[in-house]
Amino acid sequence: MEQIWAQNYDPLNNPWLSTILASLPIIVLLGSIAIFHMRIHLAAILGLAVAVCVALFVFEMPAQAVSASTLYGGAYGLFPIGWIVLNLIFLYQLTVDKGLFTLIRMHLSTIAPDPRIQVILIAFAFGAFFEGAAGFGTPVAITAAILIQLGFRPLAACGLALIANTAPVAFGALGTPIIALSAVTGIDILALSAMVGRQLPLFSFIVPFWVIWAMTGFRGMIQVWPAAFTAGFSFALTQFLVSNYHGPWLVDIFASIASIVSIIVLLKFWQPKTLWKLPVAEDTVPIDKNPAGVERKDIIRAWTPWVILVIFIFAWGVPTVKTALNKISAPEFEVAYLHELVKRTPPIAPEPTIDKPAQAEAAVFKLNWLSATGSGILIAAVIAGFAIGYSFKQMVRAYFQTMWKVRFSLITIAAMLALGYVTKYSGADATLGLALAKTGVLYPFFGTMLGWLGVALTGSDTASNVLFGSLQTITAKQTGVDPVLMAAANSSGGVMGKMVDAQSIVVASTATNWYGHEGQILRYVFFHSIALAALVGIFVILQAYVIPFSDMVVK
Repeated sequence: MEQIWAQNYDPLNNPWLSTILASLPIIVLLGSIAIFHMRIHLAAILGLAVAVCVALFVFEMPAQAVSASTLYGGAYGLFPIGWIVLNLIFLYQLTVDKGLFTLIRMHLSTIAPDPRIQVILIAFAFGAFFEGAAGFGTPVAITAAILIQLGFRPLAACGLALIANTAPVAFGALGTPIIALSAVTGIDILALSAMVGRQLPLFSFIVPFWVIWAMTGFRGMIQVWPAAFTAGFSFALTQFLVSNYHGPWLVDIFASIASIVSIIVLLKFWQPKTLWKLPVAEDTVPIDKNPAGVERKDIIRAWTPWVILVIFIFAWGVPTVKTALNKISAPEFEVAYLHELVKRTPPIAPEPTIDKPAQAEAAVFKLNWLSATGSGILIAAVIAGFAIGYSFKQMVRAYFQTMWKVRFSLITIAAMLALGYVTKYSGADATLGLALAKTGVLYPFFGTMLGWLGVALTGSDTASNVLFGSLQTITAKQTGVDPVLMAAANSSGGVMGKMVDAQSIVVASTATNWYGHEGQILRYVFFHSIALAALVGIFVILQAYVIPFSDMVVK
């Protein structure tokens, strides 16, 4: 029987030096992309190599466990995340090759002729629906692809889609991040849902204004404030009500629908006085709002693949459907040399007791190939392909072309998740978390930033909650702050890290056929990510110490 390896969060007996070396893979990764303009798949591989060296030689993790965690993370990157990206781009490519995206582009420009309102409607409201139904990279891929077809330049399409996809993330994939947070902290799921629902609505209201400000500046944002106000207020109000009085499962679905309907109703009675025009790029195709020969049936045909996709994504996200599909086929594999062979230690893990002895970390790869969101997308794509006139042979050819197109994206996602898993199982992530947690009275702010860091590293609010949820509650008790508040703050702060994680950036660049420019995207969104996360941290400080904000904390 293999011996269990216990993590050590200060392997050099010097907290500062241990923290610096623990952060080295992230510094190398981000520096390679942003400063040295390295192709992101190469930067991800380099960051992974550094993470492996740190795990082996600094944290002294057994070599077999390092190898196993690398393979485990890489496999998870390809499935389910890469599986979603591959099949979503396949569907997108089918519609583009048939010229249907041009019709969608024309139709959307008729409903909302101002590009600023298009961003609010598509990137914020429509994207929130896909976040609530599927999560992962689905909303960014779809909305960025639509924006670029509407005439947005690739950088703007990617950056704006990433900024807009923030407020709904904590309740994404039918509440998965909150469900996971409840599991690792032992806090009631309804209490966590309500607490997050008393933090994020403020920012849900702000984000439509913020994304238009990032797009056009303050004056351009003021010109469309009724649309931003309507979208943000309807979303925020619904988010608050559903999260507090129902639970985390359907928050994004209801909030996004409320926002979409509110915007469409508003546009019946109001339009901006000044129509803002997009900068024309060399490859921008002018939009003809009334192309000759286009009938209503053509518009319906153009939207058909996306309606089918929405139906399948929503169905695949329903727990009863997912459970039924898992019963058909969902094999699980315990990862050799890793499963229950790595143990977290205090203060990351609670002090072991007779009733609750210390447990080793599980490492089980679930090949739920039928219930995976990517499988639902693939089935939707095949059905949509037949509906818009493809033969089976043509779709097979298109699928292999898509695989070749996204090959570097898949490599990047696999390497990024491998880096994250090596960091997690070696304990380097916890070393970084503990450094942020030792901030005294400012802990509510830095604890929130810890959630941001978790998502920036892993690309997932769920993973960040699993990673740091227990640490947040333990540290909160030690510093006299409410554990429910800080557990929720981990998720609420984490959503702002979604726009800078490499996985999301790669998904956006792939969806817009702009792969290789990830450094530019990162620089575009980095300030917005940090600034919004800091605002969440300040709001959490107010909730921790200042009346009447402290009265918002769930008791």
